[in-house]
Amino acid sequence: MTTTGASRGLDLFRHGDIPIYTLTFVRDVPPAELLTRMGVDPETLALRGGGAADLADGLGDDLYDGDEPVVTTGVDGSWTWAWELGGLHGLDERVVGAVSAGTEAVVLHYNEKPMHWFKYAVGGDVVVDFHTLHAIDPIGHDPARLDDTMRPLGLVRGEVAPPHSALALLENAFGIGLTDPTSADDQRWSGRLRALPEE
Repeated sequence: MTTTGASRGLDLFRHGDIPIYTLTFVRDVPPAELLTRMGVDPETLALRGGGAADLADGLGDDLYDGDEPVVTTGVDGSWTWAWELGGLHGLDERVVGAVSAGTEAVVLHYNEKPMHWFKYAVGGDVVVDFHTLHAIDPIGHDPARLDDTMRPLGLVRGEVAPPHSALALLENAFGIGLTDPTSADDQRWSGRLRALPEE
């Protein structure tokens, strides 16, 4: 069954003007540990407000650096999330492996092409991996694992994905939501990710 209505967990990304983002969700891992697993520079790891001014005060004006992106995090339900403001470290196989070790992780990247790129990993292995730039063609260790949830959303192998269907997959298959971090008064763990080493 698909979710409906204005209270959907990821409506911020359906209706907000966010041209690029990478979201990493990991089950039952504390926020500071998630950022450490992602490769945050430990000298930048701290509790800060979620607004751009708060982040800029502690991390500099270039919050959207693609090589060393600023990342902020929080917890919604059993999922800890990390939101990269300008990078896509979360898609890197080494990062996916590290964040999903001993648990499960879901990563969603969006850019203005437009396309979504989805990865689901368990215990360090990518189980399902697909993007929506072309017709859906899942790969991974068990690419059909989420078929029963994907199919009603229009995420069908060989077909073009409907808009926002990848967001609905996160909500419907995993119960994922994310509280707008800029609207909360509490502080959140944040930092700057180190540049990924050459493969």
